[in-house]
Amino acid sequence: MGPALAASLQLAGHRPVAVSAVSEVSRRRAAQLLPDVPVMPPAEVLQRADLVLLTVPDDALPELVTGLADTGSVRPGQLLVHTSGRYGARVLDPALRAGALPLALHPAMTFTGTPVDVQRLAGCSFGVTAPEELRLAAEALVIEMGGEPEWIAEENRPLYHAALALGANHLVTLVAQSLELLRTAGVSAPDRMLGPLLGAALDNALRSGDAALTGPVARGDAGTVAAHVTELRRHAPQAVDGYLAMARATADRALAHGLLKPELAEDLLGVLAHGTEGTDGTEGDAR
Repeated sequence: MGPALAASLQLAGHRPVAVSAVSEVSRRRAAQLLPDVPVMPPAEVLQRADLVLLTVPDDALPELVTGLADTGSVRPGQLLVHTSGRYGARVLDPALRAGALPLALHPAMTFTGTPVDVQRLAGCSFGVTAPEELRLAAEALVIEMGGEPEWIAEENRPLYHAALALGANHLVTLVAQSLELLRTAGVSAPDRMLGPLLGAALDNALRSGDAALTGPVARGDAGTVAAHVTELRRHAPQAVDGYLAMARATADRALAHGLLKPELAEDLLGVLAHGTEGTDGTEGDAR
């Protein structure tokens, strides 16, 4: 994420002065997106920069901020921006006490480490959290990167991040599992089959929410769902728990929104609660 954001700011007129990169992969990304920008240790990056982007994993952020503040690396008046979805501005309190100006700017986007990331920032929403007096500065930086600022209260950051992870990260897992199962079923081009279907499903869901639900769970086809579970037990047992969990969630939402008829829900929920017969003829437990 770091090189992509820095490259985007460079296009807006900012001048990258240094980048920190440890692994060979991160060094290659920096060289590709920020050519001729020197690679330096974090403390030296802070010595050179008026605006610093901290683009590290969530769990590493508090220790990094504390370390930079304790070693005197943070300068008064320095804009310190982290890109963690989980944290708001308070995680930067050690730097704030050292005089830094804390901003939390999280792009709601998945990154590949290639130049396409810069293009994808155009129109991307950013979860923004900052002290009120820095709100305009934070939103201005997002707009300079081509993004759309969305204000997130400090206490809502974990929920905001959970929502994005639920939608985006789990989507990758679901699609990858679906691709594997289609290959097992003999489909020669599963990506070509899934592309239009998933694109339409995503578009419908964004437009209509739960009203876009279709398929055997929403219809209450308990027999079809039981057949699915049987086949998954036989060919992909590692996918059974995920299928059942998502089917239960789908059934709950379909019931709540009047899509699943109550008289059809009993058999369906029975299948989801107790599983179906295992491949050895014994009653399986899907939980």
